[in-house]
Amino acid sequence: MASATSLVAFPSSSSSSSFSKRLRSSVSSSSPATTASLLSFRNLSSYEKSFLSSCSIYTRRRTTTMFPLRKSKGVVTCSASSTNLPSALLFDCDGVLVDTEKDGHRISFNDTFAEKELGVTWDVDLYGELLKIGGGKERMTAYFNKTGWPENAPKSEEERKDFIAQLHKRKTALFMVLIEKKLLPLRPGVAKLIDQALAKDVKVAVCSTSNEKAVSAIVSCLLGPERAEKIDIFAGDVVPRKKPDPAIYLLAASTLGVEPSSCVVVEDSAIGLAAAKAAGMKCIVTKSGYTADEDFLNADAVFDCIGDPPEERFDLAFCASLLEKQYVS
Repeated sequence: MASATSLVAFPSSSSSSSFSKRLRSSVSSSSPATTASLLSFRNLSSYEKSFLSSCSIYTRRRTTTMFPLRKSKGVVTCSASSTNLPSALLFDCDGVLVDTEKDGHRISFNDTFAEKELGVTWDVDLYGELLKIGGGKERMTAYFNKTGWPENAPKSEEERKDFIAQLHKRKTALFMVLIEKKLLPLRPGVAKLIDQALAKDVKVAVCSTSNEKAVSAIVSCLLGPERAEKIDIFAGDVVPRKKPDPAIYLLAASTLGVEPSSCVVVEDSAIGLAAAKAAGMKCIVTKSGYTADEDFLNADAVFDCIGDPPEERFDLAFCASLLEKQYVS
């Protein structure tokens, strides 16, 4: 699995050799307090002063992130220590808890279309494009509006809404069978990060455009009933406007009784990132199969996954560090 996107590049100029040696030594120490973040800074002497005074700011165009680095079996991992934890940790579901889209939701949509003899199949590339539309019912409606409705679909707008709702209900049932059979595993590090949050009394919620039953099935079947009892779920039509609208994240903050600015969101898509940032929350992106090439310029941090030791990318303390530091755009 690829390491985090924030890899360290040490300058090679003679004027910076002493500083570089200190950084190399610091990174090699594997201390939780280790910090290093050079990515093409041209004026090293100026940066060194900034580094010493602010304990490392990583800057990449408009996105800035700060984090300590550890090395574990050649993989750069992130950690930090903090007493000011997030009030809530909010997870998207599909692509974050489980990489469900290609071999889960897509397959369930296609099986539903086949059962209803609609003559429709969503291939891998097409479904990737359709994921830019938040919500399964909205996705089907947009697709049929663009390509034409099946011959056996109703003609009136109101009847078509019911038709789509029935398709989505059946699709959800088929998807839940996949989850209940545990054919789709949790992504690395998900259970670990949730356990860290719950142990520190940080509120945990899942905020998704997917059907509430499907999200609940993922949480209860894959995370287990003990964790599920402590996790709030906000999903499906609980809000009138879906991601990239911030409504679902604002609802979660309001219901949990926390300030949006004290929340950290874990997302995997550009529309999810847009929703989190519009809600005024910090957002970490863990790329998934369909979202690897999307634009995450405004994310507070971007990784390939959360990760379990010894290949851990970040932990709860890193989430806390995002709330503590001031960033320069």
